[in-house]
Amino acid sequence: MSCVRRFCALLGLAAVLAWQTAMAQPAITPIEVAPQTFFVQGLPETGSPANQNFISNAGFVIGSSGVIVIDALGSPEIARRLIEQIRQRTDKPIIAVILTHYHADHIYGLQSFVDAGAKIIAHESAREYLNSDAAAQRLVASRTELAPWINESTRLVPADSWISKDEDLDLAGLRIQIRPMGPAHTAHDLAMYIPERRVLFAGDLVFRGRIPYVGNADSRGWIAALDRLLAFDAAVVIPGHGATSTRPREDIVFTRDYLRYLRDSMGPAARDLEDFDAAYQATDWSRFQDVPLFNAANRMNAYNVYLSIQNEP
Repeated sequence: MSCVRRFCALLGLAAVLAWQTAMAQPAITPIEVAPQTFFVQGLPETGSPANQNFISNAGFVIGSSGVIVIDALGSPEIARRLIEQIRQRTDKPIIAVILTHYHADHIYGLQSFVDAGAKIIAHESAREYLNSDAAAQRLVASRTELAPWINESTRLVPADSWISKDEDLDLAGLRIQIRPMGPAHTAHDLAMYIPERRVLFAGDLVFRGRIPYVGNADSRGWIAALDRLLAFDAAVVIPGHGATSTRPREDIVFTRDYLRYLRDSMGPAARDLEDFDAAYQATDWSRFQDVPLFNAANRMNAYNVYLSIQNEP
């Protein structure tokens, strides 16, 4: 009997599966994009047990008196491992987690940060989503689809502080500009800018290196929000998905141009109540079809924009 087979026999199947899973955990590798300012890049995939729902970005900023985290990642385990990475760089307390929005892949790790003593800051409009049937049903489905990383102990965590207007906060010895940007990608988007480090955390307002997820977005408001992001004097933009951007205008404009193209392509059919399938088939998608996740997301994005335009005044 081989060493591996003897090892399996001794541990039992369940233990071996757990061991194999642990060995295959996705890497959490913080990248320093400015002094004491880091981000981790989620995988360009849909959430699955194999990737532990590590499909979105997060960041953390070390100030003179503590650490500020932006977004909480997609499972308590992934968040716990991010906390380990923070602890390797500083023993200062994690003071707060600021959420760019309340989508599952950005919030299911919140409880790990609460356990670490952090306070949660989010947009006031997220209260409605947090208490909605949609959020509850999504969590139920995730407990099956993303088990064991999302399970019965995973819970939705409300914010301790709710933002409803532009705020300049002094946290951990840092000045952080928090700007509500919705309704755009969601009704409760926040962007965070740290002037002294010229780093902008844009959340899912900006996708880099992949097709955006539109969902139930207000595409018209999203385009306006991207124009507002261009006004920041940012040297680095941290998107909600994809690699960090050191050419902010180029990457913000890519997301904006994609949304504009969706609206320009689907708008006439939506307003004239013409058939979606015919409009989709007639559209030239060649500019975007080689971008990662085009096949997974584009048709759904186009359909969501088609429906939303019909409901616009």
